[in-house]
Amino acid sequence: MITYANWLIANGYTSTANDIVWPVVRNDLNYVAQYWNQTGFDLWEEVKGSSFFTTGSQYRALIEGAALAKKLGKSGDNYSNIAPQALCFLQTYWISSGKYVDSNINVNDGRTGKDANSILSSIHNFDPALNCDPATFQPCSDKALANHKAVTDSFRSWNINKGISQGSAVAVGRYVEDVYYNGNPWYLATLAAAEQLYDAIYVWKQQGSITVSDVSLSFFKDLVSSVSTGTYASDSATFKSITDAVSKYADGYVAIVAKYVGTDGHLAEQFDKNDGHPLSATDLTWSYAAFLSAADRRAGVIPPSWAGSVAAVPNQCGTNTVAGSYSSATATSFPASQTPKGGVPTPTGTQTSTSTSTSTSSSSTGTSCPTATSVAVTFQEVVTTNFGDTIKIVGNIAALGNWDTSKAVALSASDYTASNPVWKATISLTAGQSIQYKYINVKKDGSLTWEKDPNRTYAVPKTCATTATKSDKWQS
Repeated sequence: MITYANWLIANGYTSTANDIVWPVVRNDLNYVAQYWNQTGFDLWEEVKGSSFFTTGSQYRALIEGAALAKKLGKSGDNYSNIAPQALCFLQTYWISSGKYVDSNINVNDGRTGKDANSILSSIHNFDPALNCDPATFQPCSDKALANHKAVTDSFRSWNINKGISQGSAVAVGRYVEDVYYNGNPWYLATLAAAEQLYDAIYVWKQQGSITVSDVSLSFFKDLVSSVSTGTYASDSATFKSITDAVSKYADGYVAIVAKYVGTDGHLAEQFDKNDGHPLSATDLTWSYAAFLSAADRRAGVIPPSWAGSVAAVPNQCGTNTVAGSYSSATATSFPASQTPKGGVPTPTGTQTSTSTSTSTSSSSTGTSCPTATSVAVTFQEVVTTNFGDTIKIVGNIAALGNWDTSKAVALSASDYTASNPVWKATISLTAGQSIQYKYINVKKDGSLTWEKDPNRTYAVPKTCATTATKSDKWQS
């Protein structure tokens, strides 16, 4: 719901986000702020205790909720004050001696705690802006990678996985002690194992390096036996060896799903741990969603940033709560035709393309709507400046200088007027990419001024459109 609210705001439908979505989200956020440190049920609705997935989801909700409240001109202090405590509590699930996440604590369930719950939490909270942050168990963090190995290895004893060597993909279930339908691999869990690895590859390439620590070493050695602890830059042979091996490893999980998929591509809930035939619920929506998100990540299509920047974990965990107030959401009818700012892509089979020259014009009808791979994004920044000033944009990707102000992109003042002091620049970005950025004012003498926090975020559209515009005002 928060993601949808952010989309509404970005596309000019703030009133819908404020009047219809926010009352629902506010109730949920108030509930989280009040009851976050009480036990509840796990992701699989089986265990009453403290769940890693739940705590991780609560932390993200509080962070995003506080940011959404600010966008709507409301107070989100209760959420931002509780969030660090939830992040602190999230660290208590980590079992350092075993290098894995105990997915359910504060309960005596007789399990090791090695559970796909933890992999799903990692990909649910994926934010490339956080790089390989271990506190939020980002997919490429040493803890998340070590946990990936621990969880997937726990299923290697199943008959369906017999004979598969370390470093090769296996069929993954919920947890090895599972007795539901006698405990089997799940399509969504196997695809989640792939998705985490695709996420990791994306960030490694974005940040230009891979760090192998003592915590993650065993994960990497399964794939590249000669690797040792250290940081490997993107121009090194080891970096290429690792990314190639991890990519092949991730594809292996997708290949397992492809091998045991149902007739005509149907995806059930589970597949048998002995012979691989589909089991349990037929056409499980989550199975299909897991396939789509894994395919997106493999293609470099990533979700918008939700955290913005790495947060410090408190030295001491707290248990504070905030008593919530709740009210029924009375506005429940959504306005019609709230389409993307750039317009709705033409449906398949009805797209019309037109080409022109100096003397002739012709039209041809296509059979599909080709999705753009790159988008020319025009950044427009409204800010009053003095003679000799230059407004530049800098961000967390190479096209925006990787936060190096000496590589920031200068905007043009060609359309600047006293009544409309706008600076603009058009930059080619990868479709579907999520970025962080800020504007800086570079003075004639070379000194510079940053606009105030927070970092701005933007998800480059992945539609038929090859151009887009992002309009901003200086944060002061």
